[in-house]
Amino acid sequence: MRFYGLKTCDTCRKALKSLGNGVTVIDVRADGVAQDDLARFYATFGDKLVNRASATWRGLSDSERDQAPLALLAAHPTLMKRPVIEADGRLYLGWGKDVQAALLG
Repeated sequence: MRFYGLKTCDTCRKALKSLGNGVTVIDVRADGVAQDDLARFYATFGDKLVNRASATWRGLSDSERDQAPLALLAAHPTLMKRPVIEADGRLYLGWGKDVQAALLG
């Protein structure tokens, strides 16, 4: 299982605690996200992948916000809604009850 998130994100911390051991954690700020991974995530989730409620989004200028989503996520990986979890060949976005049910049973 691969987990893309932030060490400082409360939701990510809760998810990691619930998922337990055996999770490979990729910190999107410290480690970055490969362009291929971003493209896969965007193909799966579309515009839901861009967190327009984040502090990073609020700090962007209008011209930056008008960039293509993949370019924006590559330049500002913390704009990605978190966590993105890859388990058994499937991708999950966020830590809602649907994701918890799918991953925890």
